[in-house]
Amino acid sequence: MFGSHSKKVMLLGSGELGKETIIEAPKAGWVPKGLEAAGKKSGGMKLKEDLQQLTANEAVRTRQFWALWIMLFINITCGIAILSVASPMAQELVGMSAAGAAAMVGIMGLFNGGGRIVWATISDYIGRPNVYTLVFAFQIVAFFMLPNITVGIIFSIIVYMIMTCYGGGFASIPAYIGDLFGTKQLGAIHGYILTAWAAAGLAGPIFVSWVRETTGSYHGTLVIFSGIFIIALAVSLLIRLDIKKLRTMSENRMIKNAEIFRK
Repeated sequence: MFGSHSKKVMLLGSGELGKETIIEAPKAGWVPKGLEAAGKKSGGMKLKEDLQQLTANEAVRTRQFWALWIMLFINITCGIAILSVASPMAQELVGMSAAGAAAMVGIMGLFNGGGRIVWATISDYIGRPNVYTLVFAFQIVAFFMLPNITVGIIFSIIVYMIMTCYGGGFASIPAYIGDLFGTKQLGAIHGYILTAWAAAGLAGPIFVSWVRETTGSYHGTLVIFSGIFIIALAVSLLIRLDIKKLRTMSENRMIKNAEIFRK
């Protein structure tokens, strides 16, 4: 059996001798069959290339890195702050019972987890920049409205929506890192970015407690958080300028490489 296989390989090899192999550049827009089929099954998602491939140390030196750091820090700071005082805040602002407030806190965890799945999925369709802009814009309005709400169920719904933004902002950051810096050292860059999460874990509860003691109520705290999210929204819009510039550079580089290959 081994011998018969060897003869087939030798015959195939001898049959190919003397033939020329011609390699040509593919036509514009050509995609391998496997990728083309995958694109059709993806539900309309477009295949996107990373804008650049940077190491962790190179990424830290860019404005885009610190823009992501600030956005994550603000989102986590306000989210953790709400988690830490949700029960007493609900009892103070809308007169919710201790049992009702405790139940609300428990349900908040479900929306936190669900937001990670929903917002991360949405980001694959509309892009990470659009998701963060939506998340921050919603929270500006939500935090501004919360102190003026007197109905417990409406208060709870808005808090739940804030939790989806908190979880979604955290879950979408790895993909955003990949978009901006490539996957060359994505894990290390993600580790650097998570220092924002660690800092926010300390800053959030301390800040909300300090404002509560200073102002005597949670009303001022929520208004301040709404203002802080204006900063996050501005950063999410400004980073688009860098993304546009990087995308233009990437496209020019691809065109140049294609011209070199054709020559």
